[in-house]
Amino acid sequence: MSTSIDDLIFVAFNHHVLGMNRIDGTVVWRNSKIPRGYISLMLDGDRLMVSSSGYMYCLDPATGKELWNNPLRGFGTGPTAMVSVRGQSSQNSTTQAAASIDTARTAAAAH
Repeated sequence: MSTSIDDLIFVAFNHHVLGMNRIDGTVVWRNSKIPRGYISLMLDGDRLMVSSSGYMYCLDPATGKELWNNPLRGFGTGPTAMVSVRGQSSQNSTTQAAASIDTARTAAAAH
């Protein structure tokens, strides 16, 4: 049975990244190939971006399978800040929903 990424939370520590069931806490998948160090995570749509010790990894968030990696030589090794236009916060979702309602009201008023 396949698990939807909507059913998962992602946890990282030491050199492990885990996909866990958000309802019961069971580990669905584990990737232990990440270098030890502070691990940053960012869910970018259908990609889970992982950074640790100067390395970047792209994982499939449903399986934990590595899709690519880049050692980013020469850029340093501290904690990483990541940003993506594909990610959404609940505030963005609320704003988008409000904009959709306003658009629908405007269209209805025009008829």
